[in-house]
Amino acid sequence: MVIIYTTCKDTAEATKIGKVILDSKLASCVNIWPIQSMFHWEGKLANQLEAGMLVKTVEHHTAEIEELITKNHSYSVPFIGVMQVHRHNRAYREWMSSVVKP
Repeated sequence: MVIIYTTCKDTAEATKIGKVILDSKLASCVNIWPIQSMFHWEGKLANQLEAGMLVKTVEHHTAEIEELITKNHSYSVPFIGVMQVHRHNRAYREWMSSVVKP
């Protein structure tokens, strides 16, 4: 299992991207929450509200999910990071295998 992390301009955009991922059966769950982000952009310090998004999936779907995020994202340079989950509970793993395409 892996978790993919990205941020979006708002929860509406994150919901749209999450729906595309879930409708494609590439992930078992997408978590979305509002966050405040600070970063340098075009020579200025930006401080703005965004939406964080975690995508729970299997490793062999990461490239396809990254492509979907990039295609549907409003940012020219979105961050897309993948974190390996070394252990998770069997019940979730069994459920996940029933909702994510092989």
